[in-house]
Amino acid sequence: MVAVITMHGPMERRAPEDPALALLDLLRAYAHDCLHYGSRRRYVEVAGVPVRTQYGINYRRVNGQSYSVPDQRGSRHTRNLGTVMEGACDREARSLSRRAAERSGIMEPTDVLGGLVFRDATGTLTEDDGRQAVSFPESIEQTRYAAALRSYEAGVNRRYAHFLGEFAPGEEDDCHARLLAAIISGDTTGLGAWLDDRHGPGTFAGLFRTPGYFGPGMSA
Repeated sequence: MVAVITMHGPMERRAPEDPALALLDLLRAYAHDCLHYGSRRRYVEVAGVPVRTQYGINYRRVNGQSYSVPDQRGSRHTRNLGTVMEGACDREARSLSRRAAERSGIMEPTDVLGGLVFRDATGTLTEDDGRQAVSFPESIEQTRYAAALRSYEAGVNRRYAHFLGEFAPGEEDDCHARLLAAIISGDTTGLGAWLDDRHGPGTFAGLFRTPGYFGPGMSA
């Protein structure tokens, strides 16, 4: 990691503007990116050039055809492996920052932006946080930050939570752990068997594989 960025700096001082929020923000970001960095990658050589065909549990043919398709704009659900992987990594990273806050006695700030950021970093955003736009007339930067936070929550974390609720009701934590293990190892065998036991044969492919994945598609 070449650089780390937080809204709660600047980091060149002896202490950030808000040390507690900076700690949680950076811990969440660092854990999140470490999980992505540690995810399995597989490459094949095509005409002397390395082409990535697997990243975590996501696949791509050498002609560029992706295994799953993007979610529709505004959808509450996901059938996109990129969203599932992003959501799994962020759920785990947020759990780490939440436990760090609990063990360190870091409390939720009372101001609007501080409270919103704390809940975001610790994975405790509410439904109201996702619905209500927050404006800071004195700071365009803070208003944009709050809007981006809400957008990411809706497009990634809420969709991932809905996915777990759909296909692992009452077993969300177990499914999440299996997903994360598959993302790191690149092996979907155990995850696939677990899903098949609950939803029938071929659940993983049925959920995610676009019908055109094995078609002639794009030219290499």
